[in-house]
Amino acid sequence: MALQQPTTERSPTTEPVTDYYDISDTVLGLGINGKVVQCVERRTGIKRALKVLRDSTKARREVDLHWRASGCIHIVAIVDVFDNTYGGHRCLLVVMECMEGGELFQRIQDHQDGAFTERQAAEIMHSICVAVRYLHESNIAHRDIKPENLLYTTAYPNAVLKLTDFGFAKETHNAAETLQTPCYTPYYVAPEVLGPDKYDKSCDIWSLGVVMYILLCGFPPFYSNHGLAISPGMKKRIRLGQYDFPDPEWLDVSKEAKNLIKGMLSVNPSERLSIQQVMTSRWVSAHRQVPQTPLCTGRLLREGGDTWVEVQDEMTRSLATMRVDYDQVQIKTLDQSNNALLNKRKNKATA
Repeated sequence: MALQQPTTERSPTTEPVTDYYDISDTVLGLGINGKVVQCVERRTGIKRALKVLRDSTKARREVDLHWRASGCIHIVAIVDVFDNTYGGHRCLLVVMECMEGGELFQRIQDHQDGAFTERQAAEIMHSICVAVRYLHESNIAHRDIKPENLLYTTAYPNAVLKLTDFGFAKETHNAAETLQTPCYTPYYVAPEVLGPDKYDKSCDIWSLGVVMYILLCGFPPFYSNHGLAISPGMKKRIRLGQYDFPDPEWLDVSKEAKNLIKGMLSVNPSERLSIQQVMTSRWVSAHRQVPQTPLCTGRLLREGGDTWVEVQDEMTRSLATMRVDYDQVQIKTLDQSNNALLNKRKNKATA
């Protein structure tokens, strides 16, 4: 008698995952709390992604919140969850759709079909905003929105961009409830998360603003001038909202786009745009009408490609072990990385 598929109720099945999936040694990625490997569904032959989490209260929260969010078209869907012993430990094995189209910035970096345009950036932002709106309307703060957590389903032309990794996600039972644990990835962290005070899900909007900024020019609005993951000077600039729109990269970018970024990167959370305000802005809501202005993003991401990889690898390791204190985390200096783009920014900052 053939095996039946396990139920998709929101409680893990204790049946062996290997009864339903063939698990490979191919590592697809590293999340905050566990690695992701490729597996194949025996019944259909469909490739899936399997995330391995050591069982804990925190892991179960991650799975529960991700499972609840799986109904959104722009959030990676959970297919099955197993409660098994894996590698000698009790683990949650989370089977998800396999995102074979790659990470957001890698996709742009590899884009060869003409220049990456402002309209394409607006279309991408619309997809991300749909995911964030779904979460915020469900009173879930993601708290780790960044390009590495934005993946495409397939290769062009029918790729769908989806948000993943709920390792930092937290439920807020009502709109006014605040968060306190300082979970963040340095480039994308909101100023209020750096301090001792409580904060709310508007921290996701700040991260959205940083992602949008990089989409439109190819480099981040806030970075360390000394090659660190985060530095006192970088923290100060984040807290004060000190960034600009330098030429030539921003010369032709629309005023609407710049104003939207300003609204998302407001250092005062009460003055920051809500996700609904972002989505109803003309630049996002009418994204198909945004000018097809060629951007420098693809070229600059390619120029800085090695540094992005170094930063991502270091951030993943740091998030898994330290989670908060990035003042002591060092990556290669800008000179060692030989990144022309960030060296240029550093020289302008110290001029």
